[in-house]
Amino acid sequence: MSTRLATGNTYDNALNQLMTRQSQLSRLQEQMTASKRVLRPSDDPTGAAQAERAQTRMARVAADQRALEVQRNAVATAESTLGDAVTAVQSFRTLVVQAGNPGLSATDRASIAQQLSTLRDQLLGYANTKDSNGQPLFGGLGSTDAPFVDGGAAGVSYQGIAGQAAAGELAVPASLDGHATWMDVPTGNGVFTVALGAGTSKVSSDAGKVTDPTALTGHGYRIEFSVNAGVTHYDVIDTTTNTAVQSAQPYKSGQAIGFDGLSLVASGTPAAGDSLEIAPSTRTSLFGVLDQAIAGLRDATSSSAVAQTVAQALSQIDAASARLSATRGRAGDLLNRVDNITDRQATRSLLLEADRSRAEDLDVVKALSEFKAKETAYSAALGSYAQIQKLSLFNFLG
Repeated sequence: MSTRLATGNTYDNALNQLMTRQSQLSRLQEQMTASKRVLRPSDDPTGAAQAERAQTRMARVAADQRALEVQRNAVATAESTLGDAVTAVQSFRTLVVQAGNPGLSATDRASIAQQLSTLRDQLLGYANTKDSNGQPLFGGLGSTDAPFVDGGAAGVSYQGIAGQAAAGELAVPASLDGHATWMDVPTGNGVFTVALGAGTSKVSSDAGKVTDPTALTGHGYRIEFSVNAGVTHYDVIDTTTNTAVQSAQPYKSGQAIGFDGLSLVASGTPAAGDSLEIAPSTRTSLFGVLDQAIAGLRDATSSSAVAQTVAQALSQIDAASARLSATRGRAGDLLNRVDNITDRQATRSLLLEADRSRAEDLDVVKALSEFKAKETAYSAALGSYAQIQKLSLFNFLG
């Protein structure tokens, strides 16, 4: 049994095949132009969904990285500012040492005190430095526009909130703890302070040191000097309990005086009634240390007062400088953390880009080969159809 196919049906089938091949070529050409296998969700719903998820995650990584760069800039500015502050403190220290020269006159020390005041104001400016967004670098957990306010005779106060935000998985705090950096300096040597008693002008001491931590009492003391027949002695009195610790001890300038786990070196020729006051160390601000040094040098009325001011100032300035350096070190740690986060984010972006590429990108070499094959087949089919279309019975009649 044979089946007859109409000529029109044969032509229609051939045309449908040509149109299908042409559509495939057009789709391949569109994919090659865009270098993507998935141009619309209908091409591959699963691949399109995977590519969309990857792109969403990459956008989130990019947003996190932009925020991180803002934080990096703030921390880098803070680290640089702290470096400038340390340099200024060292300049202040150098001037204090210079002011301790016994050959200087009161006018010379007043001139140095003026230079010290300029450095002090410069340091206050560093403490109130802001980042590129206008936020204080040392505002801690929150602050006003200027976290450090100069109250004149009352000194500098901190208007921010002490503390520092914890670093997150993908972020670091853009503001450092201003209170710990600028407002938490131990007085004296960190354990006790030594000051001249009222009216004392012939003796001074160094900042002292701890010789036996286990023997420390935390009490206040007074070293009283007496002169009998040209011989100087001293008594040590515990002012907390009002009891004598040492009595009628011979005094020699430059010799250490030690008791209850602490020791200090007194110098000079004390007059009868001169004294040294020893008190437990407290906390003050960097600006309090600077103000005390400036006032002590400007208002000193004796060489002993100058020597005492210089000894205490140097000890406290070193402690303040250590605070600045410690915070600068923390800023450096934060910058290292930013670098580590950036590296992790870059790696994550590469992985997400690879996921997106696998889901929707086109294998160009394979697509080009397929395009050439389909183009050849289409050309052959088109030529064959053109030849067949010319065939007609009327061509052979007559």
